[in-house]
Amino acid sequence: QVQLVEAGGGLVQAGASLTLSCAASADTSDGSGGAWYRQAQGAERERVAVTIPDGYTVYTESVKGRFTIARNDAQNTINLNMNSLKPDDTALYYCHLAFPDTWGQGTQVTVSS
Repeated sequence: QVQLVEAGGGLVQAGASLTLSCAASADTSDGSGGAWYRQAQGAERERVAVTIPDGYTVYTESVKGRFTIARNDAQNTINLNMNSLKPDDTALYYCHLAFPDTWGQGTQVTVSS
């Protein structure tokens, strides 16, 4: 069975950086899209960034220029590097693999002013 394990969340001040890691228990080099989502309290889950093996990436407007998604298919990891964090970035962040459809358990990111 495919599992995703996330790590790297925490409590930081505005302007700080964090890197979220996502380790998959299966081969991610099959072309399946990998992504990071987030869900703030009282809000719907939104896609933050997505990447596929050919290097194509997509970011939601609010994180462009600040977040970078990076996949390493040799290690079966999909990481999210976050810079210049804002309080609005506070959310539970989830790693997602498109196929098979798999979600991690989430890692909390809290950004204080």
